[in-house]
Amino acid sequence: MDHVMPFGEVLDAADLLSREEQEELVAVLHRRLAEAARKRLIADVREARSDFANGRCMPTTPDDLMREILK
Repeated sequence: MDHVMPFGEVLDAADLLSREEQEELVAVLHRRLAEAARKRLIADVREARSDFANGRCMPTTPDDLMREILK
């Protein structure tokens, strides 16, 4: 069972770490966030490729895309 810790408790716990441990915690969190972003991007690209391969989207020009966005 996952235990969710309130944000304030996490901050208080981080204050108890040494400076070096705090720096390593920041580095670990940064790496985890970057990895999660990479995984989301990979999933988005796979979905877009699948949509294109299955005819659910069509190629377009940047100008056409901008016109659609600005509608």
